[in-house]
Amino acid sequence: IIYGALGCLAQTDMKRLIAFSSVAHMGFVMLGISTLTPLGINAAMFGMVAHGLITGMLFFIAGSVKERYHTLEIKRLSGMLIQMPRLGWILGFCAMASLGLPGLAGFWGEFPAIISSWNPAEVLVANGHEGLYRGLTIVAALGTVLAAAYLLWLYQRTSFGTPNPEFAGDGHGDGHGDGHSDIHDVGIYEWIAWTPLLIAIVVFGVYPQLMFKVMDPAITQLFGK
Repeated sequence: IIYGALGCLAQTDMKRLIAFSSVAHMGFVMLGISTLTPLGINAAMFGMVAHGLITGMLFFIAGSVKERYHTLEIKRLSGMLIQMPRLGWILGFCAMASLGLPGLAGFWGEFPAIISSWNPAEVLVANGHEGLYRGLTIVAALGTVLAAAYLLWLYQRTSFGTPNPEFAGDGHGDGHGDGHSDIHDVGIYEWIAWTPLLIAIVVFGVYPQLMFKVMDPAITQLFGK
């Protein structure tokens, strides 16, 4: 979790930052599994689905940014909310989902994993590992703070401020050839590809039971309860 977060903070390329964020997210998955509790494994399974939705969207966005700006260097990107407001807002939404904002899918992969690490399985407690897992809880909580740091930093650098003079003369068309250059806002084909993912991020965030009620019977059977 910490390695992935620190790796994100060191990146200068948008796609590499998103890739390192996957390492941090998988840390929460492994933490949940390692607790050997139904809650932890539910969190791990939910986290993998949420990661696929959210990080998939972030990679979609990175591809769209690359297509328009022909670069993913964070220091060269700014003012996206001015040039491509819809793309900028979608990036912000996905960043919030990735850092685990309550009400979005990412929350249900991280928060239950942290809770389960505070109360791991009895067999782990009996073998003297309770202190270790209490420490891992603190580490995981710190990881959520670092996630907010690198994702909000990415969003602030790429979306706020004035556009880079290198691209400042470019307009924000509607993706149908009406823009002044390669830089245009979200097009119809992007909406078609992205809308199901965006809806799923919200639906699973607001109604996590849609997924938990599918997973929980198998997990309950796994634990023989």
